[in-house]
Amino acid sequence: MLEYENQIFLEILHEDGLVITAKGLGLETVFANVIRAYLDPGNLVIVIGTTNHDEQYFTDFLKSQGLAQLPRVGNECTSDEREIMYMEGGVLFMSGPVLVMDLLKKRIPLNLVTGILVYRAHNICSSYQEAFALRLYRQNNKTGFIKAFTNSSLAFTVGFSKIERVMKALFVKKLYLWPRFHTLVNNSLEKHKPDVIELHVKITPKMLNIQISLLDVMNYVIKELKKLNKYLDLDELTAENAIAKKFHKQLQLQLDPIWHQLSSTSKQLLSDLKTLRALLACLTYEDCVSFYAMLNRLRTMEYAVKNSGWLMLESVDTLFKNAKNRVYNEKNELKPEITPKWAALTEVLLEIQNESKKRKHSVDVEKVLILVSDRNICYQLRNYLTMGANEYLLYEAMKKLSSKDIQKISEESTENENAEKNEDNADEEQDAYILTLSQKVKEGSQSNSTDQGDKQQILFEDCSQMADLDLSTVSTDTPVILIQSLKKSGDPMALQRTLAEHLPNNIVMYVADISAVRQIEVYQNNNPSVDLKVYFLIYGGSVEEQEYLTSLRREKEAFHRLINTKTTMVIPEDQDGKTEDLAEQSDLDNVDTRKGGLPKPEVPDVVIVDMREFRSELPSMLYARGMKIEPVTLQIGDYILSPDICVERKSISDLIGSLNNGRLYNQAIAMTRHYSKPMLLIEFDANKPFCFQGNYYASKDVQNTLITSKLQLLTLHFPRLKLVWSPGPHATAQLFEELKQGKDQPDPIKAAQIGVEENKELTMGKYNPRIQDFVAKLPGITTKNLHLVLNKGQSLDHLITLTKEELTELLQNRHEAQMLYTAIHEKCSPIEDKSKAINRKFTSSKGRGKRLFTKIKQ
Repeated sequence: MLEYENQIFLEILHEDGLVITAKGLGLETVFANVIRAYLDPGNLVIVIGTTNHDEQYFTDFLKSQGLAQLPRVGNECTSDEREIMYMEGGVLFMSGPVLVMDLLKKRIPLNLVTGILVYRAHNICSSYQEAFALRLYRQNNKTGFIKAFTNSSLAFTVGFSKIERVMKALFVKKLYLWPRFHTLVNNSLEKHKPDVIELHVKITPKMLNIQISLLDVMNYVIKELKKLNKYLDLDELTAENAIAKKFHKQLQLQLDPIWHQLSSTSKQLLSDLKTLRALLACLTYEDCVSFYAMLNRLRTMEYAVKNSGWLMLESVDTLFKNAKNRVYNEKNELKPEITPKWAALTEVLLEIQNESKKRKHSVDVEKVLILVSDRNICYQLRNYLTMGANEYLLYEAMKKLSSKDIQKISEESTENENAEKNEDNADEEQDAYILTLSQKVKEGSQSNSTDQGDKQQILFEDCSQMADLDLSTVSTDTPVILIQSLKKSGDPMALQRTLAEHLPNNIVMYVADISAVRQIEVYQNNNPSVDLKVYFLIYGGSVEEQEYLTSLRREKEAFHRLINTKTTMVIPEDQDGKTEDLAEQSDLDNVDTRKGGLPKPEVPDVVIVDMREFRSELPSMLYARGMKIEPVTLQIGDYILSPDICVERKSISDLIGSLNNGRLYNQAIAMTRHYSKPMLLIEFDANKPFCFQGNYYASKDVQNTLITSKLQLLTLHFPRLKLVWSPGPHATAQLFEELKQGKDQPDPIKAAQIGVEENKELTMGKYNPRIQDFVAKLPGITTKNLHLVLNKGQSLDHLITLTKEELTELLQNRHEAQMLYTAIHEKCSPIEDKSKAINRKFTSSKGRGKRLFTKIKQ
């Protein structure tokens, strides 16, 4: 480990806390070494917050260190196998829901747990299961440690007191900050600096005009947004911030609670801002044909009517004109403009090859790693290097532009393109490619000629598969080129794996990324013997350069804000949960002052919760209010509050889906059959407006009237079904607490058996559901005696022949038997007043009525 990594390791090992590092500073190395420190079977350490890619990376890293004892993954094991794993000790990777189940079922020996490691700790406030698991753990184990790690400083800038809330949820009191400008980090990374060659590629005049036009339109959209929403805090909404990748997500989070209050024009302006940002990204990284095709998709009547009016601006004419001129010449012939970065990349690769030829005594193969942002750019560069610029652009034009747009293409180039197209159709876009320089290229084209045409004729050969590449058989004169996206196959550790596996001595940064730059710095310091050269390709004075500088500035500001917060932050002495019982603390918080502060009864309220409901926040909220949670696999309902109260919880999206496919109707039938007080809880998102509107969480063709009308039909069909509306999980937890006051506690065993018995009987065809619904509506029949009648009664004819005593024996209740007997046997004759009878005796009405009925008889 490097010096600063060692310092982070020692600090967090010595005292629990939350470690926040800058992106790319090797936090995964520190975390892997912390895991290594606790791998002894005498310890039991649980790791939460990791993904499958993370777990695989840490396991492979420790395996490469030659360790026999490795961490294990317990998510896919059965409960019995997990109990054995807990007793065997070591380090276990666990998911939140599985860990919560094992904690509530008391499968984990909590007194033997050494501690919990939390990865990606910035997500703890939204990861309800992990936060619930930490609370259960800390309540029952006062000596174990909790160590948390994250490298996302920007996540703590969103929301009110985010860092304080995260530290409270993690039960830690110490905060360790490690930005890039930390003195120790600077000194460590400056010992071995890679040779960095910055190539500020000049963008073409047409690209510059397009960029200016797009920025003008963005400024117009932002100005309109601020003019329409004067009372919103939109200070952060600037053109500089709007070009950043994650800014739109943060803006959406800010506007979500008031989204229903925004006008349709404001919503469309926000949508247009995202579209313009996508156009800027396409201009920077894609070729001219792809950009022109994307722009043409906006030139439709539908979008012209829908957009906020930016298509009518003067600068848009310049935008479309320059976009077309990049693809066609003055004679309207197809002559695409070559991307400037391609020529710069070719120059870099030639330079690397020429230098490798000079080092004839070198045994190692010259390896070049080209880093790109995503698989589209990876595919684009591979085709450019293997097909050539002109052939590839022609292929893209044939694929993306309509036949009307392409005119006067020579037959020869068409035949060549068809051949390339047939070859390329077999390939799919990938995250990584390996190429070698073709031996068919003439000597003259490999020289340092200034003729751009010669440089574009240099082609590369495509290796079949990355795994089959044997670097020992490759000639040392031929550089091996690896083109890879930063997050290959969605793996955030892809770059670390590639650097450790291939040890490249030449890296071409085709895309500007903070994390990748720092990972390369760490790689050079970990491997000082590698003579590393980094070629940084960036468009000078462009949006790409501004985006990179903006991301640097925003991260620096985030760390400065965290540093200031750390100096003024007040942390309670008992925040680590080691001194005071959390259950007692929550009880004190929930004391009703209207009752004079009387303590609650010792018997806690029990709530039976369906296993699938632990994906939501509500179970942890109920536990925080002092209730005992019983996880059970329920066939009917989601929450059982008492022997009579059954609650089916629905989010808005789930409610709309259940109403459309009829699942809610079947659930309502099941609840009304078995419980006297069934409830449908409609729970809104806490970050969304508490109002039911059209298009809320639904597709555009779903209207509000359709959903409300179906809800009305549901209430008419099931009069006993109560609808409960809740603005969020906190309100629901309070509502459940009030509903349980004075009620009996539910039995988990009975609750689990209710639906199972019915399903068995239904599959055996014991009785007809329609008959069941009819019998359930008879006087004297309740949910308690319904199954007695259906099981012991032979038929409706048989039920009518039973005496009052036999009905009492069947229903096990004298009063209910009397009601049923009366309803079946006694005749109800209406008593008519004489005055009403006299008034009816009109000959005209009688005659008319007789004539009507005689016609029917005929």
